[in-house]
Amino acid sequence: MPQQTENYKLITGKDDSEFCYRITKLLAEGYELYGSPTMAFNGEHMIVAQAVIKQQTQLV
Repeated sequence: MPQQTENYKLITGKDDSEFCYRITKLLAEGYELYGSPTMAFNGEHMIVAQAVIKQQTQLV
């Protein structure tokens, strides 16, 4: 049975290198950025969110 991949993910976290790494890894796996990033301040850190999507390949 083929492994099912998620078509949409919302990645959230502290605005740091770990967040950038997670997004970069997903882009390398074939995901694309979807929309603009969102940022908010939680009183201590900037928290960011970015949606990514993976297009289904269509066989013709």
